[in-house]
Amino acid sequence: MGSPFRHRNFSWYFTGQLLSNTGIWFQNLALQLVVLNATGSAQALSGITVAQFLPIFLLGIPAGRLLDRVAPRTVLMVTSVASAVATAGLVLVVSEDPEMWLLYGLVGVLGTVQAFERVAAQTIIFELVGPDGLSQAASVSTIALAAARSVGPALAGLAFQGLGPGPCILINAGAYLLVFASRCLIRPAALHPRTPPEHDGGRPGTADRGATLAAPAGAGDPAGPASGPFRRDRDVSTLLVVNVVVSLLAMNFGLVLTSTVDLSYGGDAAAVGAVHTLNAVGAVAGGVLAARRVRVSVRSLVSATAVFGAVLAVNAAAPTLPLFLAAAPLLGVGLGYYQGIVNAAAQESVPPRYIGRMMSFMTLGSYGMVPFGALAMGWVIDASSGRVALAVSAASALACTVLVLLRTRSGQSARA
Repeated sequence: MGSPFRHRNFSWYFTGQLLSNTGIWFQNLALQLVVLNATGSAQALSGITVAQFLPIFLLGIPAGRLLDRVAPRTVLMVTSVASAVATAGLVLVVSEDPEMWLLYGLVGVLGTVQAFERVAAQTIIFELVGPDGLSQAASVSTIALAAARSVGPALAGLAFQGLGPGPCILINAGAYLLVFASRCLIRPAALHPRTPPEHDGGRPGTADRGATLAAPAGAGDPAGPASGPFRRDRDVSTLLVVNVVVSLLAMNFGLVLTSTVDLSYGGDAAAVGAVHTLNAVGAVAGGVLAARRVRVSVRSLVSATAVFGAVLAVNAAAPTLPLFLAAAPLLGVGLGYYQGIVNAAAQESVPPRYIGRMMSFMTLGSYGMVPFGALAMGWVIDASSGRVALAVSAASALACTVLVLLRTRSGQSARA
């Protein structure tokens, strides 16, 4: 697992991701508790999620095309500074009785910046380590997210209780400036180049999967460009469908876990931080397990989605807050393993020159679906409980297990 860290550039990238993902917890927890304290509604809380992630749904694909033409390091440096400025603006509007429309608007501005940030952060991985270490590096990169979640929520809960929401958000703004410094230390001369899409004209006929992703409308594909990767490549289409379904129905943990602890069990800010921290400790272990695999295929999603669905069901069955906290690390293991496998499979599924475009599809699924999932899960929680929302998440992950089994088995039979 340590092989990606032999690359100095990857070490600085990982450090920046760790700082960024830790700092965002101070902001997210503060915003979640401010909204819940002011409204008492999971639907109102889902509005924050919509504002944060809807720009990714709208801009994810353009961001991918941009990242196939502009150096990801350059984009990451710009977005880290822009994120610091946008985050600092939130300090002016958080209060016991916030202007919700203004709060949603500023979160939307930050989400617009993050639409490019998230695609760039995935696209740069190939350039940091090259083709040989790609699967492991993609899996290891998810550990930064999990490791940040292992300390971020607990520290954010303590900071919120001791300092209030404004200082929590300023901490995140400062973290973005440290992220900018870490990205400045990435040396361009040591990066592995990716062949730009224009090298083959972006037209069909190239003997790789990437050609289907870039084929223009009407050029050998009568169904149009959007259907190309879905219709022509079974592995890519299966991967994208699973990513969308799981992201839509099983990944809204900021909303579901926070609402379950606060509204279902009556827990305080420390309990909210604790459940996210325990979940994240397990996610680090799950990410390590995923990173031990040198090569990952779409078929690997069978075990990843099955484990994820099973641990979601265990958490949904917890009747009390102590048992819910005890089950949280298991959920983290399933989450970390799934994220490591799906990210590595996505990086390996297309040629290097199309990684930017492929990761824009993945980002669109991973984050662009979050607003719709948040609205759906917010409605489920208000109508029933957070435990029911977790049960819905478990069912969706297990359904994806069946889908991958059927699709990969059929594909293997057809090729045979």
